[in-house]
Amino acid sequence: MFYMDLYLTTVHLGCLGLRIQVSINFMKICCNPMCRNYIHKASCLRFSSPVNSAFSKILQICLADYLKILLNSSLFLIFHNQVSQPPTITQQSPKDYIVDPRENIVIQCEAKGKPPPSFSWTRNGTHFDIDKDAQVTMKPNSGTLVVNIMNGVKAEAYEGVYQCTARNERGAAISNNIVIRPSRSPLWTKEKLEPNHVREGDSLVLNCRPPVGLPPPIIFWMDNGELPQSERVSQGLNGDLYFSNVQPEDTREDYICYARFNHTQTIQQKQPISVKVFSTKPVTERPPVLLTPTGSTSNKVELRGNVLLLECIAAGLPTPVIRWIKEGGELPANRTFFENFKKTLKIIDVSEADSGNYKCIARNILGSTHHVISVTVKASPYWITAPRNLVLSPGEDGTLICRANGNPKPSISWLTNGVPIAIAPEDPSRRVDGDTIIFSAVQERSSAVYQCNASNEYGYLLANAFVNVLAEPPRILTPANKLYQVIAGSPALIDCAYFGSPKPEIEWFKGVKGSILRGNEYVFHDNGTLEIPVAQKDSTGTYTCVARNKLGKTQNEVQLEVKDPTMIIKQPEYKVIQRSAQVSFECVIKHDPTLIPTVIWLKDNNELPDDERFLVGKENLTIMNVTDKDDGTYTCIVNTTLDSVSASAVLTVVGKNTLKNYDSRTVFNFC
Repeated sequence: MFYMDLYLTTVHLGCLGLRIQVSINFMKICCNPMCRNYIHKASCLRFSSPVNSAFSKILQICLADYLKILLNSSLFLIFHNQVSQPPTITQQSPKDYIVDPRENIVIQCEAKGKPPPSFSWTRNGTHFDIDKDAQVTMKPNSGTLVVNIMNGVKAEAYEGVYQCTARNERGAAISNNIVIRPSRSPLWTKEKLEPNHVREGDSLVLNCRPPVGLPPPIIFWMDNGELPQSERVSQGLNGDLYFSNVQPEDTREDYICYARFNHTQTIQQKQPISVKVFSTKPVTERPPVLLTPTGSTSNKVELRGNVLLLECIAAGLPTPVIRWIKEGGELPANRTFFENFKKTLKIIDVSEADSGNYKCIARNILGSTHHVISVTVKASPYWITAPRNLVLSPGEDGTLICRANGNPKPSISWLTNGVPIAIAPEDPSRRVDGDTIIFSAVQERSSAVYQCNASNEYGYLLANAFVNVLAEPPRILTPANKLYQVIAGSPALIDCAYFGSPKPEIEWFKGVKGSILRGNEYVFHDNGTLEIPVAQKDSTGTYTCVARNKLGKTQNEVQLEVKDPTMIIKQPEYKVIQRSAQVSFECVIKHDPTLIPTVIWLKDNNELPDDERFLVGKENLTIMNVTDKDDGTYTCIVNTTLDSVSASAVLTVVGKNTLKNYDSRTVFNFC
């Protein structure tokens, strides 16, 4: 089996909000202890924003380490480009792609492979001949289509279902079905609206009935300004405006429903609606009656992972209040929210466990009413085990597994190179067993891209996974004579980044003629890395990595140097100083003679004030003419490229005749 020891790892430099993605053995991330102190051990020292120059110096060293990592990982990229590989889709447009009809349509399809793949498209299930359509071009070295609609061509002419195929000599990968639909923001149909004459205390519903847009518009109501909403007057989920009871101040000539179509950045408005409230004395109070939903029960289906919205709006005087419960259970904690004055129950990220009966209760002083909504949570397919790329050597066995769940349970179908496997060319090494393809004694001609489709009535998943049959002798990608340096007592991680098919066996030796390394003092990682958990001075030396498989053998030598740790042998001490006096903090260090230390002083974990009274010497910090604002904690940080150590002491500034109240003490911190 093919094997490569480099993992895809994300490195976070949280203090600066930086994010670097590199291919590297994950155990080597920030192997520089100094970087660990400042990036991973936030409790060691915290730096205020903006980042000060002291932290910038530390960060420069850390970033230099990461640059070395990136350069080393580029060796893999160079080698990777020399190995044949079936296509992999790397970027594609969403399945449901709503486009702006005023702009060119861009349908993305990017893929990688060796040799680089060629691209083709189908539209509505048949070959889409791009060369015969003057409005359509394909980007160079890409499968992305650009449809030019600036020459009077309507976007509607290009509605349809598109699918991209990326193909090379090793196989063919396919994209999802991409449904292209232009957004629409139609006008309201003209209608004659009669004035609404309503008795004070009665309920009222003003219908919006917005035009059907794509995507659906956002609805809001206004009169001559923003229309305030309350427990008594509010907008429903369907866009209608509900009055639990009308009051004389609701009389208006210009209730207007607006539909905002964000995709086309347009707003349409309905004709103004007039409401006239007439009074009759006395105003009769009324018990609650539900305006929506109607009846005593209703049903609601929602999909797993979506937001569940349930609504109850009631009429009545006084205005009813709404309460929600789940029959036979509790509303899910941390995922339940109440909106629109508790008329809307919102549950985020629903799952099958949220199915059940939800009851809304509307109550005022004259009584109550309720409605039960039976919720069923269905699920479009979701992955249990998505198929993963498989690299084998001739004669090896392997499996592709495709497992998905959903409600209802999805059906699994397989394709090879974009063709249903039942009608694809036969391969004697391949056997399909439901959600698994079993490969036995593969040959190089068995290389292909397989597609797994998991589908039910609510959607589908499509995954590409290639089977790449390679015969490659071992190659070691770690640079020859690479130098590793660590501090005594800390772990040493020595790389042997390798490639081969079948998977090479790795052995380590110390010294040119040394014996093979074994024993509890070493850890041998599957990715080839040799770990010495506690490196000592006698661990220094030459280490040889040997990689072998049935096609050959190769080896590589690297060097390990173990350095003495940096120590502060005389740390700063607690000081109580009178105003206007002079104070000095010592920071005497001992370090490995081959390492160059850098000493940084901080005040309260920030850089020192820009003040000529602060004098930084080789082994001390002196503050002249001390003032009250010099009160605080002073930290000496000693950095080398391999380790970091710090010590802190408090300075207390006092007036005369108060020194006798203080005892000597030191605050010491060793990171």
